[in-house]
Amino acid sequence: MSTTLPVPLDETPHGIPASAPGQRTYEVRTFGCQMNVHDSERISGLLEGAGLSRVEGGQADVVVFNTCAVRENADNKLYGNLGILKAVKEARPDLQIAVGGCLAQKDRETILRKAPWVDAVFGTHNIGALPALLERARHNQDAQLEILESLDVFPSTLPTRRESVYAGWVSISVGCNNTCTFCIVPSLRGKERDRRPGEILAEIEALVADGAVEVTLLGQNVNSYGVEFGDRGAFAKLLRACGSIEGLERVRFTSPHPAAFTDDVIDAMAETPNVMPQLHMPLQSGSDRILKAMRRSYRSSRFLGILERVRDRMPHAAISTDIIVGFPGETEEDFQATLDVVEQSRFATAFTFQYSKRPGTPAADLPDQLPKAVVQERFERLTALQDRIAREENARQVGAVVEVLVTDQQGRKGGETHRLTGRARDQRLVHFSVPDGAAVPRPGDVVTLPVTEAASFHLLSDPAPEQYAVRRSRAGDAWDRSQADSCGAPAPSDGTAGPDGAPRSVSLGMPSLPVRGGRS
Repeated sequence: MSTTLPVPLDETPHGIPASAPGQRTYEVRTFGCQMNVHDSERISGLLEGAGLSRVEGGQADVVVFNTCAVRENADNKLYGNLGILKAVKEARPDLQIAVGGCLAQKDRETILRKAPWVDAVFGTHNIGALPALLERARHNQDAQLEILESLDVFPSTLPTRRESVYAGWVSISVGCNNTCTFCIVPSLRGKERDRRPGEILAEIEALVADGAVEVTLLGQNVNSYGVEFGDRGAFAKLLRACGSIEGLERVRFTSPHPAAFTDDVIDAMAETPNVMPQLHMPLQSGSDRILKAMRRSYRSSRFLGILERVRDRMPHAAISTDIIVGFPGETEEDFQATLDVVEQSRFATAFTFQYSKRPGTPAADLPDQLPKAVVQERFERLTALQDRIAREENARQVGAVVEVLVTDQQGRKGGETHRLTGRARDQRLVHFSVPDGAAVPRPGDVVTLPVTEAASFHLLSDPAPEQYAVRRSRAGDAWDRSQADSCGAPAPSDGTAGPDGAPRSVSLGMPSLPVRGGRS
């Protein structure tokens, strides 16, 4: 794999830009959940620690796929991408390809059999081995496979390249002790392992010191946190402890499990000012019969009771969920029960999925697998119902004044409307314009403005000058520094003001000045 083709330094036979001498580049392609996104930050940190830099254009020298095994098309997505890279590898033999994550943990040797041009395969338990595997593959000119059955090093001890300067993921646990019949995660991520509270809080404090103002606590089942070290109230205590971290403005978490969700967590959410009024509570099905078949150890009455208690303590909380349509044996009556619970729950957002038969899960062997046409028709009815509810719930926000943390992302029509984008405290997506002459916020800054229009999936705000306010934040300052570092330009001084006393707007990495009117 180390032969050199007689081509110019800056170009391969297929016209793919090559790296500068001595400077190898990498790219990480992520599929799957928030845990995978966070793992990819670790992978990036490891590769940069090994001397690689992230590619800013052209073909990277190292391409890493961090895979998911939950969805039915995960295999096709991976092998389709690997097939495209086969031709690139033939043109550039020094290109290295690695596959990690849940699909790698599950398929193991299958990946190398189907795609022998892959250089390294590693599992969910040994992310830290990636640089060594790549170097060994280069030295031996042979593919390397290393899959561990249990956690090698807790991922949060590994170096990290954060994707955001103003917000970050923090793992509080890995693995899962539940046995849901549709889920393959426990067999791939292993039994739950909990971090000590002091380690978690130290990581959060380090993030805040670097400029972050928001953290999301991650776990396959966050509200069972602490069981490993004998403290069933540990998660509520952790939320309250986050409230004492100076500079930490927003705390979120995902995902809890309804069976283990307790009132002390609701109290901690309601009584800790920086824990956001937002909750992701997976329903999966509204049918008690299907919940039993799924081995979800709660029933619809308990689920609705949790939502009632949350809203009693936090009336304006936005609640999201996950729902599976077409689980084996689901009848029309079962599906109607799901529609009834959705109607009662009034979710702000629902992530809806058609059941995927995953080899290795108990549900894959259940009788009465439903025809695709039946599942599709039910799925469309569910999404139509949820879209209506979301539109109605968002319409109730019109006229409300919201505090929006500005992100570096843009709405689908942001280029046309010149609107910026951010998240309200309840995690609703807000596209907003900046009044003429007003200060332009940076990602990480906070704007306060009224909701003027609503749709199913976002809120809009076109404020008058007197309705608009910007609060410059440490996170915005950190954004300035990150942009200056990447562009080689000097960072502006924090909080500088123009002749009119307003903060100077910074254009590094920012969209053009928003104007009133139009749609996102």
